[in-house]
Amino acid sequence: MTTFLMIILFAFLLLSLLAVPFFLLSKKKELYSEKQEKSPESLWNLLNAQLVALNEQGKFTEALKIAQDAQNLAAKIFGENNDKYAVALNNLAAIYKREGRYDEAESHFKQAMEIWQKTLGEEHSNIAYSLNNLAEIYLSKSKFAEAEENYKKSLKIFERNLGKDHINVASVLENLAHLYTKTNKKEEAEKLEKRAKEIRSK
Repeated sequence: MTTFLMIILFAFLLLSLLAVPFFLLSKKKELYSEKQEKSPESLWNLLNAQLVALNEQGKFTEALKIAQDAQNLAAKIFGENNDKYAVALNNLAAIYKREGRYDEAESHFKQAMEIWQKTLGEEHSNIAYSLNNLAEIYLSKSKFAEAEENYKKSLKIFERNLGKDHINVASVLENLAHLYTKTNKKEEAEKLEKRAKEIRSK
């Protein structure tokens, strides 16, 4: 099943990350010291680059520590009502979700969404990602009605912002189809899977 958890982790780590190299964690203390002397925001970028690399390598225990450090740093240098703090919350929530810590993941996803609702507006695509993420949590907790509601809200925002044939729309359709399959709504699931397939074939 396709999810947006890693998309949130990778896509919303700011464009500046594209130029940030990955440094081995064995050098973390020296790098932290050097970056802190230059710029707290450089350290923020470094932590996020490390987080991306660790997730790609499947080193989730180390990634959790880095995600927690990134959240704490974002709170200090950007404040807890800033978009970058919301990114940090989302990244940490994604790791909690992967570890099966669903209550903590849900709480962090909700906090991130609340920040984005205030700073970006209710209809921004970031809200659609957050709604999808929350739906994933509810599905994992067998809260099927809540999962369906959030998938549908996410779908509407993506369709309105990106168009009905966007790949993100296909992903949410597949997620919703998975939910319907799980809850024995096979006809509805087949319709959504067909539509998602048509989008991906274009």
